[in-house]
Parts: sequence; structure tokens; C-alpha cells
Amino acid sequence: MIDPNKSAVLYRMVMEKHVCPFGLKSMYLLEKHGYRIDDKWLETREETDAFKARHDVETTPQTFIGGQRIGGYDDLRQFFGHKVHDPDEKSYKPVIAIFATAATLALAASWASLGTLLAVLPLEWFVSISMMLLAMLKLQDVEKFSTMFLGYDLLARRWVPYAYAYPALEWVAGALMTAHVLPWISIPVALFIGSIGAASVYYAVYVQKRELKCACVGGSGNVPLGFVSLTENLLMIGMGLWMLAKAMLPWI
Repeated sequence: MIDPNKSAVLYRMVMEKHVCPFGLKSMYLLEKHGYRIDDKWLETREETDAFKARHDVETTPQTFIGGQRIGGYDDLRQFFGHKVHDPDEKSYKPVIAIFATAATLALAASWASLGTLLAVLPLEWFVSISMMLLAMLKLQDVEKFSTMFLGYDLLARRWVPYAYAYPALEWVAGALMTAHVLPWISIPVALFIGSIGAASVYYAVYVQKRELKCACVGGSGNVPLGFVSLTENLLMIGMGLWMLAKAMLPWI
């Protein structure tokens, strides 16, 4: 609810081909906190540059409350006591989102195809779909991934092409395991890349005690190297061994 005693002036870029997203966020935040907004549009580049020069600021939007300049969107969040995103902050959110999505897809597929959630198949699908989702993130920017991967993977540091091939190998193994086809390809690939990955992570984190970013979610994430990446590789090894056991022991 808007409080008539609370007012703010917001200067933001609103042009024919560009509306500043942070200006919209600032307006929403002010409205959320009950402020009446005097919304000042900066409709041309010249008008925007003149405003920035006049107030000695480098960016827009800019919010003023009670005649005092609060600043841009991040400053406004701080003003209201909200957390400000730190691009360098370590976070497990990408991994949690991936595993939650993989689990949901596996359970949904199990319910649609088997009519039950209580089966071994959704567990297999959870691992294989997780592999594909993680590989997808790596494939978005193989160059960034390979650079980060070369920081700790034992094989890639000796043979650079492996860093470029890894995402595709993981994706193919996951796809074949999801479909339960060509196990003579998927099993050795999963065991190979999983074993090397697990050894590399263990050596870098638990032997050398290095603090590195994990390449498991691609080259742009801030997931710490350690338990998550080790878990990813151990899941691949476990899936490979399980599929091998199923191939050799048909009654499983």
C-alpha cells in the first residue's frame, strides 16, 4: 500500500528501443515499500549523459528520497536492508537446481511410464539426467569450462583436448544411460571420466588443499570445488558399475 507520507524521485532510462531493467526493479522496490514515486524518464542518450554529469554519477537509475540521493538499484536494496548480490559469492544454488530438476523429471517419467514412483528406474534416470543437465551447462561455453577444468583435472592438464571433449562425453553417456541403449559405450565412458574426475578433485581439494571453483556447472558458476564435483563423479562411477552389473547379471 502506498504511504502518502513517503515519496521518492526516480530517474531512469525509458527510450524507444530500451527500457532500463534496473529502473523497473527500482520502481517495483519503491512501490513494495509503500513509496509514492515521481517517475522521471530519461528518454535520450543526451538527456541521460547530461543527468549523469549533473549529479556526478556513472549509472542510472538513480533514486532520491527526502532530497538525498540514495543511488542505483543495489544502493536502494541496501537502503531497505535487502541483500545485494555479490557476483563473487560462492553458491550451491545452481547444483541444487540441477539435481532438483533431474529428480523431478525422473519421478515424472517414472509415473508416466510405470505408474509408480517406487522403482529402481527413476533412480537410474536421476543420475543419467543429472549428467546431461550438468553437461548442458558445460556445453554453453566450452572455452570457459575448459579453462576452469584445466586448473585441476589430471588428464586434461596432460592432454588439453580432453578438456574440450569432456562435456560431450558426459552428455553422450547420460543420454545412452537414460535410454538404456549401447551400454558398451556408455559404461566405459562413465567409468573413465568419473574415475579421472574423482581422483582429480580429491587430489586438488583434499591433498593439495586448493580452493578452486568447480567446473561442474560450466565456466561461469561460483560453486566451490569439492564435495559437489566429487559427488558428480562418484555418481557417474556408481551408475557405470550398476549398468555393468545389469548387463552381466540380467536378473538384477
